Amino acid sequence: MKTLGLIGGMSWESSAEYYRIINQGVRDQLGPKASAQLVLWSFDFAEIAALQAAGDWPALDALMVDAARRLEAAGAEALVICTNTMHKCAPAIEAASPLPLIHIADPTAAALKVDGHNKVGLLGTAFTMEQAFYRARLEAQHGLEVLIPEADDRAEVHRVIYEELVAGRIEASSRAAYRAVIARLVERGATAIILGCTEIMLLVGPDDSAVPLYDTTRLHAEAAIAAALT
Repeated sequence: MKTLGLIGGMSWESSAEYYRIINQGVRDQLGPKASAQLVLWSFDFAEIAALQAAGDWPALDALMVDAARRLEAAGAEALVICTNTMHKCAPAIEAASPLPLIHIADPTAAALKVDGHNKVGLLGTAFTMEQAFYRARLEAQHGLEVLIPEADDRAEVHRVIYEELVAGRIEASSRAAYRAVIARLVERGATAIILGCTEIMLLVGPDDSAVPLYDTTRLHAEAAIAAALT
């Protein structure tokens, strides 16, 4: 079994899900006493969120590269960034670290294509929805057509993530708002929805959408299991 290095704490609510899913998956494949070999670097998300809000991505790149190096020194053999948004720093990590990086967009796109979905909706932070680093990978490398919500919907999706989900708050009104955003993406032709923030699966599930939801947290964690056991 390879040792996985998890870059987490962004937020710890979803990092805990990664830890659970990866360990459960290893146990399912190797037996009831088995668990994953993991090392975790967990950030103080307040620092990360402040730099995101300030648009200081060079500082964020530096922090993420430092985390990757710490994990390598601790024995990691592959890296997992436990958040969609911070994959904006993936190129910096890949340039600085010899360890393979398991990119969250790739297993997500693979699952969508296996199921025959080519036109998909994307929910996530404003950074993930609006900037090119995530959508461009899905479109250019995987041939998907990616729809994002309209401006007001993007603002509400982002607000719920940063004001509620990262704090562990699950509000019925926010679930209703997300259902409405999903419905509008479906009206525009999306045949599936990417839950492109690792906290969103805490809020909505299959019953909240007329089309399949693709949980990037689970898909990414399952890809990490496969990498560890290959």
